[in-house]
Amino acid sequence: MSVHYGAANDLERLVKTHLFIICLNNSGTTFLKNALATSRHTWNLLREGQHTFGFAGPSSNGLRAHKRWASEESWIAVFTNPANYDWAAIKRAWYFQAFSLSRDAGVFVEKSPPFLLIVDQLVEQFDNARFLFMVRDPYAVVEGMRRNPTRRGDAVPPQQTLTQAATHVMTGLKYQRANLEKWKDRGVFFTYEEMCEQPRKIEGRIRDLVPELDDLVLSQRLQVKNYDEMLRNMNEVQIARLSSEDRQEINEVFSTNHDDLEFFKYPIRV
Repeated sequence: MSVHYGAANDLERLVKTHLFIICLNNSGTTFLKNALATSRHTWNLLREGQHTFGFAGPSSNGLRAHKRWASEESWIAVFTNPANYDWAAIKRAWYFQAFSLSRDAGVFVEKSPPFLLIVDQLVEQFDNARFLFMVRDPYAVVEGMRRNPTRRGDAVPPQQTLTQAATHVMTGLKYQRANLEKWKDRGVFFTYEEMCEQPRKIEGRIRDLVPELDDLVLSQRLQVKNYDEMLRNMNEVQIARLSSEDRQEINEVFSTNHDDLEFFKYPIRV
């Protein structure tokens, strides 16, 4: 199967829709991104846009925030400041490095978790911006972050990691709720659990948003990080790794503002 590259094609002319996956990290977005990349109608990046060569803006690695970028106001302030982005340069870098299974593809796909904070900028900067808004059981997200909290030796004590992860998740849910309230007409919302358990239904909802994606298949075997397998709900396995003490510590954060948990219909686990 041949692969085509943006460097050899006029994406300024070809791309009609910019499709952004808006979701916290550790929530199944890499699988979703890789599934979208199997469509002949999409242009894609090998890695997150924030980590692509030439990205002219703040990244979670650059701030050493890694997977915890919503846990501190100082990091949020950097990510949400429009002055910190050169979107024209970013777009050029993305288009140059994009790949597709068809040189006629018209949908550009991007997934950078911190963009959950800046949907308003994406709407302003990209033509026909559309969004896949997704959330996942917050306990599974925290567990995933606790197992792989940092990179490049940015050591964090285990308990601080757990507390920061819980804070990060709650802040992320708050922003996602605001995104849905403001931008629901530009996107579709679904949960990780729905994607895993009802993939055909979610495929249909994505096609309703972006009709060009008529060949999208979610239920397939894909390479994602350290595993290569079919789409499946991994919540039960991950949440089982949390001890009662872990859940108690997490709940000290979750219980301070559980309105957003209730909005997304996720219960407090005791």
